[in-house]
Amino acid sequence: MNILAEMLLTEPAPMAIWAALMLLTLPALVVLASPHNVRNPGRALIDTVGFLRRRAERRDEELRRRLEEALQAARYAEEIQVAADQAGWAAQRWQGSWEGACERVDAAWRSWQAADARRARSRATAAFGTPYTAKTPAEYAYRERFLHRAVQDAVARGELPTEALADALSGRNGWDARLHPADQERVVQQVSADYLARVHERAAEAERAAWQDAASARRNRDSLIREAAIAEARAASLNHLIPTGATAAQEAFRPVFA
Repeated sequence: MNILAEMLLTEPAPMAIWAALMLLTLPALVVLASPHNVRNPGRALIDTVGFLRRRAERRDEELRRRLEEALQAARYAEEIQVAADQAGWAAQRWQGSWEGACERVDAAWRSWQAADARRARSRATAAFGTPYTAKTPAEYAYRERFLHRAVQDAVARGELPTEALADALSGRNGWDARLHPADQERVVQQVSADYLARVHERAAEAERAAWQDAASARRNRDSLIREAAIAEARAASLNHLIPTGATAAQEAFRPVFA
């Protein structure tokens, strides 16, 4: 018996012959296993074939299910990786937008502080009073030109909004061309400081909003990266279920009994 076992384990040909014999004798064993089958061997063989067919169908169905699961896992891993890459690019863009907003806040702060310093110096010089000038038509024309030029220059430097020039030309919203040029200069500096303070406030609000957007983009990116890693691991664990080619896939699902 030991010699027979050793031969079956070491020689492939006898092992194949033995397996074929076992397969061929399976119907006979099924028939002899029950007295009912001995009395009706034809029905027993039909039942055996049906049993084997159903078993093969269940196996094929299970293989199809596992293959579909593996394919879905692979597709999802690819899609979630693409989404993670896009989220990474979006996070970089939002980060760049926030950095630009920070630079604008710094620039607005410096402009505001410079304008506020000029306003403080102007207020200090106001204590010395306004120089006397004769109130002639030529003087009033000069004052008007001075005001228009001062406002226009401030608009060009970004220290006043563009609509301020139209207001100064029309004498609206506190612009008075009859004032002495020294007083007009103080008004321009006052309005400029107030305007630049509002510009800085809006820039700070935009920076805070940009920070929130950048933080949200980073969280979305990190979440998708983690999800992509999990999906990739699951797809890798099921990858062995996917046939390497169309022929292999057809062979995997070919029924045992045609």
